[in-house]
Parts: sequence; structure tokens; C-alpha cells
Amino acid sequence: MSTIAIHTRYALREGVTCLTVPGGAVLLNPPQKQKLTGLAPAQLDALKALNRGPLVADSTEVTDLLERLTAAGWLAVTVCEGDRELYTIRPFATPPVRPTAGGSPVLSKFTVIHRDSDGIVVEHPVSWCDLRIHDPRLLALTGGLDAVEIGLSEQLSARLAADLRWGGFTVADAAAEDKSFTTRGWSAPDLWFHRRSTLGPRVVTWEHFGPTKWAKTEFDPLPARRPNYPSDPIALPVPDLDALRTADPSLTTVIENRRSCRAFDDTNPLTLAQLAELLYRAARTRSVETTDTGEELPSRPYPSGGSVHELELYPVIRHVAGLAPGMYHYNSHDHALHLVAPADSAAVRRLVRTTSATLAEAAEPQAVLLMSARAGRVMWGYEQVAYANILKHVGVLMQTVYLTATAMGLGTVAQGFSDTAAFTAATGVDELEECNVGSMILGTPAVSR
Repeated sequence: MSTIAIHTRYALREGVTCLTVPGGAVLLNPPQKQKLTGLAPAQLDALKALNRGPLVADSTEVTDLLERLTAAGWLAVTVCEGDRELYTIRPFATPPVRPTAGGSPVLSKFTVIHRDSDGIVVEHPVSWCDLRIHDPRLLALTGGLDAVEIGLSEQLSARLAADLRWGGFTVADAAAEDKSFTTRGWSAPDLWFHRRSTLGPRVVTWEHFGPTKWAKTEFDPLPARRPNYPSDPIALPVPDLDALRTADPSLTTVIENRRSCRAFDDTNPLTLAQLAELLYRAARTRSVETTDTGEELPSRPYPSGGSVHELELYPVIRHVAGLAPGMYHYNSHDHALHLVAPADSAAVRRLVRTTSATLAEAAEPQAVLLMSARAGRVMWGYEQVAYANILKHVGVLMQTVYLTATAMGLGTVAQGFSDTAAFTAATGVDELEECNVGSMILGTPAVSR
């Protein structure tokens, strides 16, 4: 067991500046600031030293000041053993009052321990801080091993346990966390996704959030046009939009008549011409603008953040008049279909079967519109919110398909899931490059009896 005493090293948290002024000092982290007055000379010297780098307190009065600033969230705190750094608490919001000890704390189900570009970090989506682990032996402590077994002191074990509890990384009663309606209703991925893709305590600046164009100095933007699949294109008929403007019902009528359809008429299936019209009206690429930075920004009937339009459509056909069964890719630039995989392939059969849970009497669909995202189109310019933006785009495309289908007298229903593994198997594309993110069933609605 280690016998070296542990001590604390303090540093200004990221973004904080300390200004010495007549009669005291001011801590700045816009829009927050705190003026400090009545400081002893040693305390003023300590604040000046903090501007130059980390500091170890050398007197009781300096320790008292630094602990007060730590409790207010102005300082990052590193716990050390001799010259060896063990872990650092990095605040990004004002800490709560330290909780009193109690129970046998265990990691919260929302706590995540992982490696990033700065090393190993302990995070919780609603914490006020991150805890950076510098000594990997501490990983065993977070998992509940005894300090003596891994050569660490009981003092360090108690200090780490208290700091984990303070940061909200552990809970006193795991059963209570599991039984609470509020915490049980959130899964760890959902809560993390919400926290990481929104502004809030964890994200307080735009430096690494939103449309930062972070990749422009290292990577070329992906082209707007997806490379074609090798099969020969099937040219689709182009509808007469002028005639449709006259024939279509009003927007109010379409919105009020929109319904999810779960029963379809296989004796009167969807036709190739109807599929072509829906794809053209809802998802074709109308034009592409090229910016000074080389970005290609398409225009389509539905909106897209930054006009990146990363979504692709893959009609999976089981029963459409005039079109052979199989999985196709919709080339929105040329308004054409390319065969991706035959109907009898295992992956396409799975894609058809998994829709049955959505349909009445476990029927099979006439057609499925699978939506995929060429994620790099969004991730090239957006940080942290890229996947959230993709899902928003899926929503607006789904509504566009819903309204177009309603205007055409077709039936459609959005699925809350799809078989992403089967999609990857059918397309043969790396899921990190292009992933399945949405699914809608399309066909001729059954006549109500």
C-alpha cells in the first residue's frame, strides 16, 4: 500500500481569467464574474500565480481561498501522490454542495468511463464536471476494488469516493435509481444523446459545437452525389408538376387527411409510375450549388440543415406493378433507380419481413422506403449535433413523404425502427459511411369495408 501523502494542485478552469485590481481581484468567465476583496497579500500572490499555471497551496489562508473558489466552480482540482497526478476534477458549471457520506455508493447507470483525445475520462450527462483519470489504477477503484489490493492508500480511496459522489457519478442506492420513474424512463444512450446535442451546462460556447466546419483544413467535403451502384439505371417517368398544381387537393385538406396506413390492397398494387411520382415530388435533387470552399449544396423539396442533404432513399420492392422485386437506390440527381440487391438475397428478405410488425395481420409490404444517411456530409461541418441533425432531417423527409402520398391517394406509415444490419449487408457499405436511419412502408391502401 502506498504511504506517500496525497495533496491537491489547483488551476483556473478552462476559459477563466483572473485579473488583479486595486483592493482585490476579479474572476472572469463571461457572462459570469466574481469580485474578491479583503484579500491577504499571500492570497493575492496565489491568484497571480494561478494565471501562470497550476498551484499548490502553501498556507492555511491560501488553502481556504482556493477551496472557496473550488466550491464555486472557478478552479480545476488535481489530486496528486508526490509528483504523480492521479485524477483531475474539471468543472464546467457551478458545483452543488458536497453531499454527506452515506450508503455504499455505486456507479450511476448513466456514468460513462472512456478514452478521448485527452486520456481517460469519467462523465455523467447531468454532472457539473468531468473527472479525468491520470493513473489507470484508479479504474479499479471506480469498479469497487479495495484500495489496499491495488497498492493505493485508504486516504486516496476515500477522497476519490467523495469526489465521485460530489460529481454525481455514483449513487447511494442503485435500486432507487432504477425504480425512480424519472431515471428509469431515460436510457443512458438517450440521456447522453440529449445532453451532447443541445446547449446547456456542458456546452456553453460554440467553439466545438454546431456548424464549426471543423474538417475543412484536413478533409475535402463529400460530394453531393452518391456514387452510383454498378447496375444499369432504370429511368423513371417525370410527372407534370403544372398539372399536379391544379389537380392536387389543398394543403389544408392534405394535412387533415393524413393518416398512417397499415393495411394495403395487394390486388391493386402500387405502380412504377406512382412510385416515380412520389420520389420526384418528395425527394429529387432540383439543383446543386457549389460554394467557394468546394462544398456542394443540393436543393430538394424538403429542408436540410446547412443544405447538406445527406439522406438517400432505397426502395425495397415486393409487389409494385412494372418493377421487378428487389432493393433499389434512388438516384435523386438523375431521377432513376439502380438495383442494389435481388429480392431473393437473405438481407432483402429480412428487410421485407421486419416490416410485418408494423402492418395489420403481419402482412408484407408492397414497398418500403429505407432512408440512409451519408453521415460524413453532415459531420464534415457540424460538431456534436451531427447525428441529431440527421434525425431531424429524417423527420421532415418522412412528413414530406406522408403529405405527398396523401395528395396522391396512396397509403404510407413510418416505422419506429428498421434492420440496420440487414441494410448494411444488402448494400455492402461501411455503416459509419452510410447508415440506415429511417423506414416507411408505401402502397395502395386497402378499401375500408
